[in-house]
Amino acid sequence: MTTWDMLANAAWLISALIAIWMVADLLKVGKEYPEEFLTSSREGQE
Repeated sequence: MTTWDMLANAAWLISALIAIWMVADLLKVGKEYPEEFLTSSREGQE
């Protein structure tokens, strides 16, 4: 396995970890905030 192959595999691994993190955050935010709050255009107000 060449250095470039190892770097490519590392890049895929990092990409997969970021994707998992994004899905986990999506689920977390979806549980914490109601849909109305997430789609509101009023900034700075809760």
